[in-house]
Order: sequence, then structure tokens, then C-alpha cells
Amino acid sequence: MGHNPKATLQSSQADCRTPLLADARIFWVFFMGPVLALLLLAIPVLAQTMPENASARSYGDGWGCNVGYRLTADNCAAVVAPENAYETNRTYGSGWECHHGFRKVNETACVAVLVPDGGFLAPSGERWHCLRGFLKVDDTCQEVVVPENGYLVEASYGSAWECRRGFEQVDDSCTAIVVPINGYLNGSGYGQPWTCERGFVEQDGLCATVVIPEFAYFDDASYGEGWKCQRGYKASGAGCEAIDIPANAHLDRSGNRWKCNRNFQKSKGQCVFNN
Repeated sequence: MGHNPKATLQSSQADCRTPLLADARIFWVFFMGPVLALLLLAIPVLAQTMPENASARSYGDGWGCNVGYRLTADNCAAVVAPENAYETNRTYGSGWECHHGFRKVNETACVAVLVPDGGFLAPSGERWHCLRGFLKVDDTCQEVVVPENGYLVEASYGSAWECRRGFEQVDDSCTAIVVPINGYLNGSGYGQPWTCERGFVEQDGLCATVVIPEFAYFDDASYGEGWKCQRGYKASGAGCEAIDIPANAHLDRSGNRWKCNRNFQKSKGQCVFNN
């Protein structure tokens, strides 16, 4: 018989495949077999722990309820929006919010926001504010009564009123401010509402003419006599008298007193050596 090359090649190829098939069987038995077994064991566990209407998280471990459902005990219960509410279609929070003009109570109901007379619904739709000219008192808006010669203002606590220039608040009314002759309104929100003009000084609620004594000059300070003594003089009663400067002394910065030179100290109206 002659030699058949084709048969010899097929036999050689079969001999080569035999070790490969044996290796593949060993790989499936010792590596893929346990993996498949673990997956088969895990499937019933996942089926038991993840309830209906839930999905596995896209990151991390575990699962979460689908949109429109919330976790209740170990189940995902459908979100039921109460009356006057709508579903938010979010996976967090209560799953519902109240309509505009209603507010959430105890996370279970939506009650209407009751706006009193003189008030308006806030843009949030969950509360109310008083209109201008009204003041919030408990659950009501009370109208602010502005007296004659007063005007409405906005304060941190609501509407209020203040008196016009030239008037001051006395109880619930605005009374005219009596400005003495030679005086003018100063617009101060506290203290004396008027000030004497230059050359005049307040005396007993009036503006008296400033009488400047000899060796003095006019002083427009808001306090005092309206005049000050010149340098080298000091006030004495209603006038100015010359300062008697002792030895080893000099006038201080004001020019109306004296002080001892360096290394001297005051003693009985004199400057004595400080040793």
C-alpha cells in the first residue's frame, strides 16, 4: 500500500489538539467552575435582599428604590402624595412637595397658607408678609396709624412712622418743636433738637447773646460759655485774668495753664527742684 499524506496530516493535527482540549477542561474545572458556582449562589441572595421596584446602585454596593418609590421597612413602597401636593420624581426626600400656597405639616399633609387682611403670599408660597402700611401682630396685619405731621417708614420689624422735620414724637402724635429766637433745627435724632446760631449760647432753653470779656475770643463749641481766654490768661468768673507763671515754669499746650519745667515739680504753687 502507498503512503497517504493527507491522513498523516490529519492525525498530526488531532494529536496537537488533544493537549489543548485537556488544558481547557482543566481551566473550566478549577477556575471558571467555582466562579460560576458563586454566581449561582449569589443570584438567590440578591433576589431575596433587593425588593421589587428597586435597582442595584450604579456605584458602590447595595440597591435603592426606583423613582416614585420610598423605602418602607425592607420594601419599596409607592410614593403617595397627599392632597394639594405633587410628586417630585426624585429618589431622595419625601418624594412630594406642596403646591404653591400650601405648606408641609409633619411631613404628612399640605395645609393652605392663610393670608390675613393687609397681607400677601410670599413668593415661596409657604408663608405671608404684611403689606406696606401694616404691621405683623401675631397672625394678623394691623394697619399703622400715621398721626398728623408724620410719615410712613420701613423698619426692620415692619412698617412704622416718624415725625416730619420740625416735629417730635410725643406719645402717639407729632408735636411741633419750639425753636427759640436765634436758634435753628439741627436734625439730630437724639438730644436737643435745636442749636443756637453763631454768637449765641443756650441759657435756660433760650439762645442768649455771647458776651465776650476782655482778653477773650469767641468760641463756637456746642458747650461752655461761648468764649475762651487768650493765651496767657485764665478764666476767672465772667472774665479773663493774666496767669502768674512762677519761676522754672512755662505755659502748657492750652496756653491757659502753667506747668513746671523738666526736673522740677509743683509744690505750693511753685516749681521746686526735683532731686
